[in-house]
Amino acid sequence: MIDTKKIVDVAEQNMEGTDLFVVGCTCSHANEVELTIDSDTSVGIDACVELSRRIEACFDREEEDFSLTVASAGIGSELKHLRQYKKLIGSPVEVLLLSGVKITARLDEANEEGITLSYEEKQAVEGRKRKELVTVTRRYPFVQIKWTREWLDFK
Repeated sequence: MIDTKKIVDVAEQNMEGTDLFVVGCTCSHANEVELTIDSDTSVGIDACVELSRRIEACFDREEEDFSLTVASAGIGSELKHLRQYKKLIGSPVEVLLLSGVKITARLDEANEEGITLSYEEKQAVEGRKRKELVTVTRRYPFVQIKWTREWLDFK
């Protein structure tokens, strides 16, 4: 089985000087390698094709037989790097906490410790009988988050 670290190292060398970065790399038992990349702006299919060709040129097919797929991180895929979070600041995201609570909110801030989200929540307001929608801003450390995804509202 081919070492995915070698693939990632070659990919990172070929992406130096660009805004592309590696999100993940997996390899099946049949040596089917999938390299997922992202960008601070956007990833075009031409960038995936070019990177795939450059990576394959660095390996001897006689020695290591593998199938390589280079793909961009999709809109619905989980965020795995801080750069992906920073790209989405100001955008709606869906967050699943380890406690099982799912939150749809606007991503306000992201740093090494966690993220800050703003969303509307029904709360009791003093002097009112019914709960009212109030915008709340909360900080969530990454240790409390199971996954985060970009949220697309099709309504």
